[in-house]
Amino acid sequence: MKLGLEGRRVLVTGGSQGIGFAVAREFLQEGCTVVIAARDPARLKDAVERLSVIGGNRIHSKSVDLALPGAAEILADEYRDTDILVNNAGAVPTGDIFDIDEKRWREAWELKLYGYVNLSRAMYAHMRGKPPKVIVNVMGMGAERPQWRYVCGNAANVALNGVTKSMGGRSIDDGIRVVGVNPGAVDTERWRGIHMKRAQRILGDASRWREVLYPDQPLDRAGKPEEIADVIVFLASDRASWVCGEVVNVDGGKLHRDNWF
Repeated sequence: MKLGLEGRRVLVTGGSQGIGFAVAREFLQEGCTVVIAARDPARLKDAVERLSVIGGNRIHSKSVDLALPGAAEILADEYRDTDILVNNAGAVPTGDIFDIDEKRWREAWELKLYGYVNLSRAMYAHMRGKPPKVIVNVMGMGAERPQWRYVCGNAANVALNGVTKSMGGRSIDDGIRVVGVNPGAVDTERWRGIHMKRAQRILGDASRWREVLYPDQPLDRAGKPEEIADVIVFLASDRASWVCGEVVNVDGGKLHRDNWF
C-alpha cells in the first residue's frame, strides 16, 4: 500500500547494514529521500551503491560516530530539515554481568543509549512546530524479556523504551510523533555472528551455529529485516498519525510463548 510518504526526508542511523539498510530501502521505495549514517565509510559506500538501484539520487550517506561528544548535534544541524528520524545505530556486546566490564559497558551505551537520546534531543529542536515529524527508536525485545547473557543490551533497551514513552507523552503537541519498535531475533549479519560465537563456545565449531539457536522460535526462524522495516515505515507514515508514545513488539509472538510444556 502507498503510505503517502513521497518527498519526505529521512535520516536512518546504522543504515549501512541489517535492519537499518532494510529501513532505508523501504523508505526509498515509498519515494522518500534518505540519508544513511554509520561509522564505516566503506560499508556506507557499498550500501549507497546497492540502494541507488532503487533510489537513484535520492540516497545519500554520512560517516559519523554518534558515540563521540557533540556528534549528534552536528549531524542534526546538518540535516535539520529531516522529517523522519530512525534511531537504529548501536551494537551492544552479549555477555552476563561478569563478562561486561565497566569500560565495555560505557562504550556500548555511548552509542546505543546516549546516541539515541542526544540525537533525538537535537533533532527535536529542529522538528518542533513543523508537523508531521516522526522519531522512531529501534530497540529490542530485551526490554520486555531480559536475559542473563545480554544484561548490557537489556538495560539499554529498557531505558530507551522509557525514553520513547516519556517523550511520546507530549511530543505530539509539538507536531512530532515519537514511537518505537522492539525487534525480536532478526536474521542479520550480526545475529548470525552471535550464534556462531555461541556455537564455537558450546560445540567448538562456529559453522554449527544453527544447532545452538534459541529454542521454540516461531516458525523455526528469525524475522527478516524487511519484516521489521515494514512496521517502522508504517509507523512513520500518516496512516499511523494517532500512534505516539507506543512501542511495538515485532517478534512473531515469541514473547508470549509458554516454554514450560
